Amino acid sequence: MNRRHFLRAAAGAAAGAAAAGPQNQSADPQMRALMQGLGPQSTAPPAGHLDPTPPPNPHPNVIWIFGDQFRAQALSYNGDPNSRTPNLDRAAVNGVTFGQHVSGFPLCCPFRGSLLTSRYPHHCVPGHEYPLPEGQKTIADVFNANGYHTAYFGKWHLGGWHERNGRAAFFITDPNRRGNFESWTGYENNNSQWDCWVHGGVGKDAFHYRLPGYETDQLTDLFLHYLNGRIEDQKQGGKPFFAVLSVQPPHDPYVAPQEWLARYNPEKLLLRPNVAHDTRIEAQARNELAGYYAMIENLDWNYGRIIQALEKGNLLENTHVFFFADHGDTHGSHGMFRKTNPYNESIRTPMIISGGQPRYNGWKVGDLPVLSNQVDIAPTTLGLCNIAKPDWMEGTDYSHYRIQKPQPGPEPDSAYLENVIPTGHPDSIDTPYRGVVTKDGWKYVCFENQAWLMFNLNEDPYEQANLAFNNKYRFERLKLQARLRQWVHDTDDHFSIPQS
Repeated sequence: MNRRHFLRAAAGAAAGAAAAGPQNQSADPQMRALMQGLGPQSTAPPAGHLDPTPPPNPHPNVIWIFGDQFRAQALSYNGDPNSRTPNLDRAAVNGVTFGQHVSGFPLCCPFRGSLLTSRYPHHCVPGHEYPLPEGQKTIADVFNANGYHTAYFGKWHLGGWHERNGRAAFFITDPNRRGNFESWTGYENNNSQWDCWVHGGVGKDAFHYRLPGYETDQLTDLFLHYLNGRIEDQKQGGKPFFAVLSVQPPHDPYVAPQEWLARYNPEKLLLRPNVAHDTRIEAQARNELAGYYAMIENLDWNYGRIIQALEKGNLLENTHVFFFADHGDTHGSHGMFRKTNPYNESIRTPMIISGGQPRYNGWKVGDLPVLSNQVDIAPTTLGLCNIAKPDWMEGTDYSHYRIQKPQPGPEPDSAYLENVIPTGHPDSIDTPYRGVVTKDGWKYVCFENQAWLMFNLNEDPYEQANLAFNNKYRFERLKLQARLRQWVHDTDDHFSIPQS
């Protein structure tokens, strides 16, 4: 039945019920049949009275969706004139965005370790191709213990495989290092989006096969298959779920299906004002950004497919949907490419929490100046589900910014940045550093016993005036060094901060 026929039938059924008298309305079989499957309903009170709002589910579902190398500046919602992200823009309007969210260690493996454990990289995964520590609990353990079904799909990069020993796509992650998710279908690492292999299962149920198309599309298909199963299960009173979709795009190589690539002409793209005015750098930035934006638009489309499935299954209002990334990408800003550096293009990533009942029943919306870090994602997720943060998690619960509830505890005045073990890759920072970003708009980063960067982000959002060696700002520099020194102490890190 299409929408027009439905509305006609519903109107006719309502008219017939009204003609039969109020006492017969609830018994009308045609209306009852039409209302089935339309989502949550309540028995209407008499006219002139307020229908009570259904109470929120204390144990909602949660979905994490995240890309790789997706900088916050690349959302059209955030003002990027090149970007087309209508589904994520809708999510930002109907949810909350943490506008100052940072990736405290802007590199794949350390971020993922901190994401799953809420532990800082120097306590968990300190560098590239380092594994999740054996026996380390993750957020999946907490959800499992609280009656949730847990599932993970996509890029993992926590198995500890070194690509110099062979292609990571063919490395089978030890089942004991899959984060204790009840269902796990993933791959260690892969930089070939049309040649993506996934594996999972154990023993006779183990599998390893090549996805038959573009990675983001195919992983979303797998995720939707899982999601539709959970929708049917919850219709029968099944468990809530926590599910993760992790895709490699928009990580390089910057390619996407042709229908998306055709929409971006490198020469028509607008570069950020801090892209180095160098012919080689500008040319590389334009060529790579064309594919980058195509990958982002494709990811946005696949995000929309998941939202549509939740809406169709009447689960969106009972599901928190996170969207974020492991780190950003400089694309020529400051003359640099890729990640690991502490500039905003590298550390700022999207952080959107949508779903639920926007603006009603205690669900908040808005663009919030929350200075959150990668270690805060897991505690915030648990807080949204009314699950206490375990003692081994080090991050902060910011769930009260999304749902009406008391603030769980004090919030830090800044975010801690670190590069513990450098990768040594081209276009990366080859020296360990520590840094701090403050709520009042300052950033300070240093090497061991050596100042490096200092910016007043309120006056210099593109980070073009380095104040680290300007004694006009010595008092502010000393304050930032003291705060950074306190972070080192409070997180049981080991790093020598400059004294002046």
